[in-house]
Amino acid sequence: QVHLAESGGGSAQAGGSLRLSCTASGYPLNSTCAVWFRQAPGKEREGVARIDTTGTTLYADSVKGRFTISKDSAKNTIYLQMNNLAPEDTATYYCAASRWRTCPISRLFYYGMDFRGKGTQVTISS
Repeated sequence: QVHLAESGGGSAQAGGSLRLSCTASGYPLNSTCAVWFRQAPGKEREGVARIDTTGTTLYADSVKGRFTISKDSAKNTIYLQMNNLAPEDTATYYCAASRWRTCPISRLFYYGMDFRGKGTQVTISS
């Protein structure tokens, strides 16, 4: 059984940084296209960042230049480094992975991902 576990969420001040981790068990994340999604209360889910099997990354315009997605194959973990955080980054962040070589960052693809974590809360205060 494949399990994705997010960690690293919490509270921070605007302008601060957090690093989220998504650790997998039961499947090599290096063989997947992984996406970080987020959903704020009352808002639609948003694809934030993607890293595919070649290491190619893609970012939503809202986080470009501030967030960095990366992976550590040895630890079977995907990271999301979030810098210069703003209150509008407040949301529950979910990692998801697909067996496809590459995948879209669209929120519409969230339920099309093969594996999904339960999320970690990020709260940014001004």
